[in-house]
Amino acid sequence: MSGCPVHACKVIGTRTVTVEGRVFSGEGTGTLFVNLPWAKKQFENKLKFSPYPGTLNLRVSSETAIEALKDTTRGIRIEASEGFYSGRCFEAVVSDRVCGAVVVPDVPGYPSDVLEILAPVNLREELGLEDGMEVVLTIWLE
Repeated sequence: MSGCPVHACKVIGTRTVTVEGRVFSGEGTGTLFVNLPWAKKQFENKLKFSPYPGTLNLRVSSETAIEALKDTTRGIRIEASEGFYSGRCFEAVVSDRVCGAVVVPDVPGYPSDVLEILAPVNLREELGLEDGMEVVLTIWLE
């Protein structure tokens, strides 16, 4: 398997939440955001990997997990450049196979049932994912 094997994940805590979601195609904003120089630099420095230039979009059936991510003060803070919004990242394992991070943007009106996943590889290709397929995430809250 290419990419970041699960055994290489740097776990920052012990409290986790497991989330199931369905893959869907986004509007390309994840790609734009990941490629912004100030964001990419922070992802590389704080997450310790260079992210694939795009995110995997998941629509989750339970908003409880997203509320847990938004309610915690933990996470890896990504500070925004002027004119953009900040956010937080949480380390995650996608389908028990690939290390990555969930991005929780501090964007007003951001959909409460959507998670965006960063990884050092194209997750669709690596895991053979298509729109509508289910993905399981393990997310470290602290």
